[in-house]
Amino acid sequence: MLASRTELAKHVEESLLKRNEHLTAFFAREAQRLAVACREMSDRFLQGGRLLAFGRGPYATDAQHVSVEFVHPVIVGKRALPALDLSSLFSPWLEAIALAEDIVMGFGPPDGDGEVDASLERAQERGCMTFALPGRQGSYAVRSGTSDAFMHQETIEILYHTLWETVHVFFEHRELGQDVGDAGFLYPFLGRQKQQNAGILEEVAASIQMKVAEDAKLRAQVAEEESERIVEAAAAIRNSIARGGKLILFGNGGSATDANDWAIDCVLPPAGYTRVPAISLSAEPANITALANDVGTEVIFLRQLIAQARPNDIAIGISTSGGSRNIIMALEEARKRKLLTVALLGYDGGEILRRGLADHSLIVRSDYIPRIQEVQASVYHLVRELLESNGHAKN
Repeated sequence: MLASRTELAKHVEESLLKRNEHLTAFFAREAQRLAVACREMSDRFLQGGRLLAFGRGPYATDAQHVSVEFVHPVIVGKRALPALDLSSLFSPWLEAIALAEDIVMGFGPPDGDGEVDASLERAQERGCMTFALPGRQGSYAVRSGTSDAFMHQETIEILYHTLWETVHVFFEHRELGQDVGDAGFLYPFLGRQKQQNAGILEEVAASIQMKVAEDAKLRAQVAEEESERIVEAAAAIRNSIARGGKLILFGNGGSATDANDWAIDCVLPPAGYTRVPAISLSAEPANITALANDVGTEVIFLRQLIAQARPNDIAIGISTSGGSRNIIMALEEARKRKLLTVALLGYDGGEILRRGLADHSLIVRSDYIPRIQEVQASVYHLVRELLESNGHAKN
C-alpha cells in the first residue's frame, strides 16, 4: 500500500533531522582528530605533497569531488592544491606515482572495501599519509557510525569539506608565517592575533563543530520548507520512469560529481534497492571537452541532451548558484521537448527558479557552496529512496 504524500513528507522531514543527530555526534567525536590530521596535511602540501584519492562505484564520485575541491577552491584567491582522482585504475596508478610526501585517500562503503584497504596499506608503507574513509588502519581511519550507505556518504562528504577548509586555514595562519586573510570567516578563532601552539588545535576542533552546527541548521530548514516538494518531485520522476523514461543528470564541478553519484545510485544502488535507468552528462569527459573546445562551455550539456533525450525522460540540473549558463540552456531545451524538468539549487534558486525552468525546484537556501552541497546530497539521496516501487523512503 502506497503511503500518502503527507506521510511521505513527514518521513522525509524525520530522515533529514535524523541525519543531523548522527552528524552532530560523529563530529563531536572526530573534531580533535580532524584538526590534527589537517595540520599534517598542510605540512605535506607545503613540502610538495599531493592528494591522491580513489574509490569504486559511487565512492569514486567522492574522489572526484575531493579532487576538484582542492584543485579549484570555491573561495576566490585560495591556492590551487595538487589533487588527483585515480579511481579508474587506482592500484597501478598508486604504484607508479605515489611518493612518500603524498596524502592518499581511499573511499568505500560503510563496511569498507578490501581492494581500497590494500592500496592504502601499500601507500602507507611508502611513507604516505593515508585516509581510510572508512577503515581501521591508516594515518586517519574512521568508521562513519552508520550502516546506511547514503548517510555514510553524506558524513564523509562533510568530513572532506572540513579537511579542505581547515588545510587552507593552517596555511594562512601566522603560525606558518602567513595571515588568515580572507579565510578568517571560515574559522573566526584564527583571524585574530598569533596564537600559542597549545591552543590552536582545540580552537580549530571547536570551529569544525561550529560548521557542522551550521550544516545541521540548514538541513533542518530544508526539512521544514522542502519536504513536500521533495516528495512531489520524486512522485513525478517515478511516473515518468513508469512510462519508460530515464534520468538525465548534469552539473558543474562539485555538482558534476553529485550528478555522477545520483546516476550511479540509480544503476548500482545499495542492497535492497531496485535499479533505475539514469545517465550523467557530467560523466562524459570526451564529449565535454570536445564541445567546450569546439563550440563553448555553454553547450556542453545542451548538445548531449539533444543527442540523448527521449520522450518521458527526466532532465535534472544541479546548480549551487541557480545561474549556471550551461545548466540553464539544457533545461530550456528539455522544456522545449516537453520533458519533466527538475532542478536542485542553492542560494535563492537564481535564474532557474525566477524563469520557471524546472517543473520541480528543490532549493537549499544558503550562499556557501560546501554547506549547500552537503545538504543537497541529503536531498537527492532521499529522492532516490522515494523512487522505490512502494513509493516510500527506506528506514
